[in-house]
Amino acid sequence: MSPSDLPSHLQLAPGNWASLLDGLCARFPRIPRNQWLERFARGRVQALDGTPLQPQQPWRVGLEIRYFREVAQEPVIPFAAQVLYQDDELLVADKPHFLPVIPAGRYVRETLLARLLAATGNRDLVPLHRIDRGTAGLVLFSCNRRTRAAYQQLFGNGGIDKGYEALAPALPEMVFPHERFSRIERGEPFFRMVERDGPANAHSRIRVIERMGALWRYGLEPVTGRKHQLRVHMAALGAPICGDDCYPEPRPRGIDDYSAPLQLLAQRLAFIDPLDGRQREFHSARRLAPWGES
Repeated sequence: MSPSDLPSHLQLAPGNWASLLDGLCARFPRIPRNQWLERFARGRVQALDGTPLQPQQPWRVGLEIRYFREVAQEPVIPFAAQVLYQDDELLVADKPHFLPVIPAGRYVRETLLARLLAATGNRDLVPLHRIDRGTAGLVLFSCNRRTRAAYQQLFGNGGIDKGYEALAPALPEMVFPHERFSRIERGEPFFRMVERDGPANAHSRIRVIERMGALWRYGLEPVTGRKHQLRVHMAALGAPICGDDCYPEPRPRGIDDYSAPLQLLAQRLAFIDPLDGRQREFHSARRLAPWGES
């Protein structure tokens, strides 16, 4: 499968748009109207069954469509992932910093999914979860559509034990292990999350693995799975994760600036295999280093 054949899916949200074209232009204001028209003309906006859609079709709330993203001059990410395990059902990849899991923003070909599709030729390969582009470590993929739902349910019902490591400033006044409960919601700009008053919807467990002077190595366990949860919680405690360009405040980073990766590693995944009841456990081969290397 070519990376350019990776479709993105979109469920049409409520809006007063007369046509599919009008709604897509409003939903994606950075994409010029003539670019959408070209995609429609080449059959790159489709129903889920692959039927090409027309730009003047009405905007139907709730309809799920798929479209094919196209990026000019896509940056090349000079870091490689490793496949730690693969069988007929699962593939475990060890992702480097800066590599997105799936197509997003300016990246289509330079994603973990696209690279693995090219390497394996398995059109059924689908990530069962995601980690941030800046985070390194383990990502679990389904290789078989017939058994995929069983593994997806593990993530939905809390059947996956996930362990992270992070390098962050020392917190000598805090008692560890520590549990952080808070309410995390979408903030401004749109890509940031913030803590707000209200019932907690995010829970993280935090312990100290190693004290290294001004920096400590922390073990982090996200009991819940809110976006950017570990990054928000560490920043709120006064120990933002080293290399974080979003928390506590956004800091611009050049498109090819790889000098200070986010020091957050998805280090461990463990679960009971729903197909045969075996205990499965995987560990990243990567290690965070105090000087921004991993």
